[in-house]
Amino acid sequence: MGLSKTAEKDYARILYTSERMTQKEVSERVKVSEKTISRWVQQGNWDQLRKSMLVTKQHQISLLYDQLAFLNDSIADREYKIATAKEADVISKLTSSIQRLEVETSVGQIIEVARSFIDFVREEDLSLAKDVTIRFDAFIQSKMK
Repeated sequence: MGLSKTAEKDYARILYTSERMTQKEVSERVKVSEKTISRWVQQGNWDQLRKSMLVTKQHQISLLYDQLAFLNDSIADREYKIATAKEADVISKLTSSIQRLEVETSVGQIIEVARSFIDFVREEDLSLAKDVTIRFDAFIQSKMK
């Protein structure tokens, strides 16, 4: 059973933006025409999305930690070193955001790990790497349903 059009498009977007594959490689992997991939790239502004991937999750976590440190430093610098209700709420929201970003695993991250693993296996056994690639593709497709 094949993927739905939405799942195909989502999978193609991840491959194009995260793995930085060519449109031809993506079309072969997702099993849709190059023309379809080209249309999706243009309509979804995937080239811009590719660039924005440079702002990584780790960068976002770092910014949240900076905000948390600034707030804690502000509290520590004053005579009454207890957070106000509003500050406590902000601290809670910042720590929740940090935890969510540090813990959640996205399909894009799974693809990154898979790509690294396949590259590792490819150096030892090309045939096995091809088999692993097929199995990871099936695994990723199952996660997108």
